Amino acid sequence: MRVPTMASRSLDAFARMSIGRAFASGIGMIAGGFLVVLVLVAIFAPWIAPFDYAAQNLMNANAAPGWPHLLGTDEFGRDVLSRVIYGARTSLSVSATAIAISMAAGMTLGAAAGYFGGFFERAVMTVVDLTWSFPDILIALIFVAIIGPGLTSTTFAIAIAYLAQFTRLTRAQIVRLKRETFIEATINLGAKPSHILLKHLMPNAIAPVIVVGMLAIGDGIVLEATLGFFGLGAQPPTPSWGAMMSSGTAQLFLSPWVIIFPGVAVAVTVIAVNLFGDELIRALDIRDRLRGA
Repeated sequence: MRVPTMASRSLDAFARMSIGRAFASGIGMIAGGFLVVLVLVAIFAPWIAPFDYAAQNLMNANAAPGWPHLLGTDEFGRDVLSRVIYGARTSLSVSATAIAISMAAGMTLGAAAGYFGGFFERAVMTVVDLTWSFPDILIALIFVAIIGPGLTSTTFAIAIAYLAQFTRLTRAQIVRLKRETFIEATINLGAKPSHILLKHLMPNAIAPVIVVGMLAIGDGIVLEATLGFFGLGAQPPTPSWGAMMSSGTAQLFLSPWVIIFPGVAVAVTVIAVNLFGDELIRALDIRDRLRGA
């Protein structure tokens, strides 16, 4: 049986089919459904949040969960539920944007290095291997320390931290694929390198990159929360889950809900991302689909 390649079908149709297969399983439906709801909550935060996330009421500081503050208030009397909802917008937008930038840059560098080889490949992979040898959090901390804290610097710090991962993966895929017969035939027919890369190599190499990118979003959320915990991410009064946990440490025994609820939000979101990523891996595995056919 001939295995269909991504070059022989629309990439959009392939993506829709794979995502549909990921949602088809029970775990994928639960995890994916949670992520869809979370994204909608983040988008419509101004209409969903019961209070202004920055509104202070010192007379109601450190109030326990109850009505009308369902998750309690922090040391400034701000509603924790509203800040968790707006924190979802911060964490998701930063991590998703950072991973998208990292994927685009990593695929471009990896594809060029894998296809052209030579000095360019050695130069790119040397830099990539150097960054690969350092922990992601260290790279992010160094970058933010150089250009200063904030959401923009956090986004680019996360993107740089994961650039090596996408570059190495794409380069390995391109090196493997360019030895395939259909690529050799395309080269012999006189196709330009840009045509070969964009129309044949990169579409066939993108499936594992998508999976790794999906899983990296979960890691990006943790990294954004870590930077926020250190005070290097979103700056007050902008809420983020990491910054909320950082401020809650000082009130841990007085109002533990300030640190518990954003911590639970981070944990549940990362678990959902990883579970849905696992289902997406199975959906993108053509050999498993053929064996089950």
